[in-house]
Amino acid sequence: MTETRPTEAPFTVRPARTRDVRGIQSMLEPFVQRRILLGKDPVVLYEATQQFVVAETPDGELIGCGALHVMWEDLGEIRTLIVVDGWLHRGVGREIVDALEANARVLGLTRLFCLTFEVDFFTRRGFAPIGEQVVDPDVYSQLVRSPDEGVAEFLDLAHVKPNTLGNTRMLKTLHADAARSLDA
Repeated sequence: MTETRPTEAPFTVRPARTRDVRGIQSMLEPFVQRRILLGKDPVVLYEATQQFVVAETPDGELIGCGALHVMWEDLGEIRTLIVVDGWLHRGVGREIVDALEANARVLGLTRLFCLTFEVDFFTRRGFAPIGEQVVDPDVYSQLVRSPDEGVAEFLDLAHVKPNTLGNTRMLKTLHADAARSLDA
């Protein structure tokens, strides 16, 4: 028996372009106001445009976004994952995460980190809560030098604790067989 899913309105996920940055910032603002995500200045978003994918409707309305930030040779972070309220539970977040995971595999990453309130969503995607030490001391000593707040959050450094209260640090291992199939 085939499983049927409810019909979902069409949308596509694609790499972000500079013209999307103002839309990304508009989607981000309500989450900043609710203290779910940290605000980002436009210059920061422009500098990170290549890290983002966006979900859009056929008429060009942005309905979601997410970014993949490379932290180390094998480690990346999914950050700034947003789905606008009217599109929640319609597969948008799943498709964005799938696109970011595909990008991570192309880059040769084998682990993905996220800091999230949406534990159930990320658990369904194969992420699991992590403890304090997930990188070896040599890598830690390099990462701690990064000025990036997301890296500090990953390392669970004290100066970012007020930003991360209530969030769960999660990690997913990307399977090598999926990465190899992309090289074929």
